[in-house]
Amino acid sequence: MPDRVLDQVAELIRDVAHTVVLPRFQRLAADEIHQKSPGDLVTIADQEAERALTRGLTALLPGSVVVGEEAVAADGRVRDRLGASGAVWIVDPVDGTNNFAAGKTPFCVMVALVRDGATTAAWILDVVGDHLTVAEAGSGAYRDGVRVKTRTDDPGAAALHGVVAHKYFPDDLREQVRANATGLGGSTTGRHCAGYEYPAVATDEQQFAMFWRILPWDHVPGALIVREAGGVVRHLDGSEHRPDGHQRGLLAAANEDIWRTVHTTLFPDGAPPTG
Repeated sequence: MPDRVLDQVAELIRDVAHTVVLPRFQRLAADEIHQKSPGDLVTIADQEAERALTRGLTALLPGSVVVGEEAVAADGRVRDRLGASGAVWIVDPVDGTNNFAAGKTPFCVMVALVRDGATTAAWILDVVGDHLTVAEAGSGAYRDGVRVKTRTDDPGAAALHGVVAHKYFPDDLREQVRANATGLGGSTTGRHCAGYEYPAVATDEQQFAMFWRILPWDHVPGALIVREAGGVVRHLDGSEHRPDGHQRGLLAAANEDIWRTVHTTLFPDGAPPTG
């Protein structure tokens, strides 16, 4: 992808974040927040930002289509576009909406470009921090213009810190994971914003992040960033994550050895079913 297009997408994301999303932070009226499903919120900022990003992205790449979180919420058939040939933008207009609606950080704007089923570029903007992480397939990952690389060693389970976001895990598996996580150096349930967790692995702020519910707009951008930084992102059965996949359970880690160490610690008897 030409650098010009990478930069244009970054400029578009920043513009939408600063003109649509940020002005509503801590200023949302009650009637501007709605529940899509129990515990899953949408705000007027999500909706307006997605419309603005959709207009801008399709103008930058004529003939492309968009799979946005809010468009899919309105019509589930939109997600089927991920299986199509050609260029598909994946958009999460406000990742961490529950944080945003509560007047808390972090929250991000995330975009990925998928061509013929493979992720080719990704952008994650930490809106309040104004940190932009970008990756292009085969060209590395960059945070605020500086290349980032994951750590290459494995210090052992007791020295590893990361996220086990077990909110959506089946009850029995949640209890197993919570018990086994004591074998790791430290784990939290995360910041409720995948756009924060993936760059944190890429920059060694943490060494792993595990999720159960896998929606493309939450995970496709970050997965490319971690991989391009040198990390590993796989489903719990070891299979590679794909943009159009429907599997549950995903583990991102700084490198292959850390992925195995975390996986073995949390699932000593083997991976759970994730279909």
